[in-house]
Amino acid sequence: MLFNSYTYLVFFLPITAGLYFLLSRRERHGEGKILLILASLGFYGYHEFRTLPVLLASVLVNYFSCTLFNAVAPRRRKPLLVALLLFNLGLLVYYKYSGFLVSNANSLFHTGFSMPNLLVPLGISYLTFLQIAYCVDSYRGVVRNNSFLNYTLFAVFFPKVISGPIAHHNEILPQLDNPSTKTFSWQNLSTGLFLLSIGLFKKVVVADNLAPYVNFGFDQAQSLNFFSGWATSLGYTLQLYFDFSGYTDMALGSALFLNLKLPLNFASPYKSTDIRQFWQTWHITLGRFLRDYLYIPLGGNRRGKLCTYRNLLLTFLVCGVWHGAGWLFFLWGFLHGIAIVVHRAWNQTGIRMHRVPAWFLTFNFVNIAWIFFRAREWEDALKVLKGMVNVQSIGWEGVQLRQFFVYYLKDHQRHALEILAGVQGGEAMILLVMLCITAFVIVAGNSNRYLENFTPRFRHVCFFVASFLFFVICNTYLAVRSEFIYFQF
Repeated sequence: MLFNSYTYLVFFLPITAGLYFLLSRRERHGEGKILLILASLGFYGYHEFRTLPVLLASVLVNYFSCTLFNAVAPRRRKPLLVALLLFNLGLLVYYKYSGFLVSNANSLFHTGFSMPNLLVPLGISYLTFLQIAYCVDSYRGVVRNNSFLNYTLFAVFFPKVISGPIAHHNEILPQLDNPSTKTFSWQNLSTGLFLLSIGLFKKVVVADNLAPYVNFGFDQAQSLNFFSGWATSLGYTLQLYFDFSGYTDMALGSALFLNLKLPLNFASPYKSTDIRQFWQTWHITLGRFLRDYLYIPLGGNRRGKLCTYRNLLLTFLVCGVWHGAGWLFFLWGFLHGIAIVVHRAWNQTGIRMHRVPAWFLTFNFVNIAWIFFRAREWEDALKVLKGMVNVQSIGWEGVQLRQFFVYYLKDHQRHALEILAGVQGGEAMILLVMLCITAFVIVAGNSNRYLENFTPRFRHVCFFVASFLFFVICNTYLAVRSEFIYFQF
């Protein structure tokens, strides 16, 4: 079931919330949790019921194994933790990476091994990290005794089960028994509608309309010129942000319908002036997990510069591979790891770059790195990169671009745009649109900032209900529903 579907927005979410608060009003809190668990399993199974047993088996094994940490002898806790980590990582490797590993082994050793076409369970990457964090913290003794219902609901809660955010157990489990979450709240309803509306707008109006051009540039075009190369790369940079941040907004908004607060996952990442700041504001919960459960256990920055650089690089290699089974994901993680290392070394020199060139450098690095993240084959990535540096295709010898700049300097924007639209078959106009959207992303505040002073007044509620219904109608009748990009990860 998709967030951007009529079924979810008009039926599933309102009915689930209504039944939940009806049970809570009668103080049947256990039954309310069971309702949310069943609704979450239904939400998951509606999209792909064949992998539902994998989800259930993972939850059961992890919960009951973690309860043993307080029961077994101290010397047996570490082997139990290792067994749990191998179980979780084994599921992830088997379903997501086995085909990739076998194909590469066949190419390297000239063997003929084959793997069945496995159906990758939705959200297995997120579920794996979520449960690894719970297992490690249980081993460390920082997890309080949690009921089976609480843990199951935490693991399969439908707003986050497929694409996150990767919530920490300390952020969700205490809320499940908090009496304040059992009472219907107009504040949370109006805030949830606000986030749902913004998220749906990002997905349906922006991301889905960028997708056709991006797909053509990466997958269908034989070659790209300067304008189409930059439009394709910028288009995907924007599409990915609006698609994933739109999903996250809708996830946070859906959870608020049930008085539950999920952690923030985006904070205007494309405004970052260095790569470290970018990773502090992009997919925040993923970066937090990698820091707490990989980078710091590897030694962090406690063992000297070289070990610190090694740990940073390894962390981002894992980040790249976590996203997908392919060498391009590995390269994307490697590029970001190198960038983080260079940034750390640069900071130790004490030299500070001006904010504008720092932002320009950071944004363009991120934009170029996304090319390898999106491309299906090496040739696709090289095609886009070649187009971006193909300055000969600009046509400086002709009169069109010279006329454009002359008209622009004379403030005849209308005539300038007419001329620009004729350059390279309108591709320059598409690039101009991409640049305008980029400028809006840089200038506009993020949705979470708007919530700081938000109050559930009647006119606000009416406005958000109207906008919510408007986007539902647009999504149902005017657009083809598409999956969120991060579903594949």
